[in-house]
Amino acid sequence: MTEDEQFMLMALKEARRAVAEDEVPVGAAVVDDKGNVLATAHNTGEHGIHAMAHAEVQAMSIAAIQNEQKRLWDCTLYVTLEPCAMCAAAISLMRIKRVVFGAENPKGGAVVNGVKYYESPTCNHKPQIVKGILAEECGELLSAFFKEKRD
Repeated sequence: MTEDEQFMLMALKEARRAVAEDEVPVGAAVVDDKGNVLATAHNTGEHGIHAMAHAEVQAMSIAAIQNEQKRLWDCTLYVTLEPCAMCAAAISLMRIKRVVFGAENPKGGAVVNGVKYYESPTCNHKPQIVKGILAEECGELLSAFFKEKRD
């Protein structure tokens, strides 16, 4: 198992916690360049304080606050689903070095789908992108969640 897969498993664990809370199952983890996990989080936008409580934003906020860092320069963000436009912008603002995501999000993604935020000439920081890590597991968790909601 690769290091990226190991950290994605942590993000998947958070996504499963979201399911248990009836939240959209997206999980994230922020890891520094030494392999230390700085924060993990999951979506809480449905039942939490506000709709912007996406896993990525939550994890980056926790990591920055707990480590008294304004930016997360040498960090990797692991997330089970391709980030949306809001999260892609937040990732850029936080200066995340790498984004590793599982499942693509053809409808709401903004990294390799949709607006492709990092290809915009107005984007100030473009992280390295690694896609498809444990994509099947990440996608199956989302599909099962939404299938249950429809049924």
